[in-house]
Amino acid sequence: MSVQLVALEVQSHGLQFEHWLRATFFGEYQPESLTQKWDIPASANPDHGRVPVNPKVAKYRTPIGLGDALRQFDIDERFMLIAGFWEQVTPKTKCWTNVQVVIIEPDAWRKLWGGVTRADLEKLDAIIKDKSLSLAEARERAKEMKSRPPFTEAVIQVNPKIDGNQRRLQCSLRFDDFFKHLAPAASPEPQKQPEVFGVPVPASFESAPRKVNAP
Repeated sequence: MSVQLVALEVQSHGLQFEHWLRATFFGEYQPESLTQKWDIPASANPDHGRVPVNPKVAKYRTPIGLGDALRQFDIDERFMLIAGFWEQVTPKTKCWTNVQVVIIEPDAWRKLWGGVTRADLEKLDAIIKDKSLSLAEARERAKEMKSRPPFTEAVIQVNPKIDGNQRRLQCSLRFDDFFKHLAPAASPEPQKQPEVFGVPVPASFESAPRKVNAP
């Protein structure tokens, strides 16, 4: 598999990273569905702990987008998070700055949610998806709810996505909180050679900066 792939869409850097991981460590595993529980299930990970794997990418020092909040809240088993942080080094090229592999225990994951319950998330999700509310009304009500406890007391941040194309409740983890709570022994500083399981991550790849609402 080529270490450099031409960027075909705004999220291609994340896809390239995941494709490289699958090809290098997980037997060329191909997901059966875009909505399956784990990006890489435990059955496809016989050599590195036999736990499910979720690869995530984020711009260096920015939050890690975790995806659907309810799905993330429901995680109740040990899993591996492979987080890759990148920087834009030329107008068309990104490079890996820091890559971490962490095993997360269910109790540690639950603590990140603080006092947030599934019922809290369901209530916020219902507001976001209430089509009787205009986009502006839904945004305002969701903003008001997430600005109060228990959401303000949780480490994981809830991120309502409300526009003409979507009404979703996603969540994220701040860069500093990732290292503080999930990788306390690791340094957040740039690495000379980021690697996964002792294998160097491809140094760079072709990918222009993301354009919001690009045609």
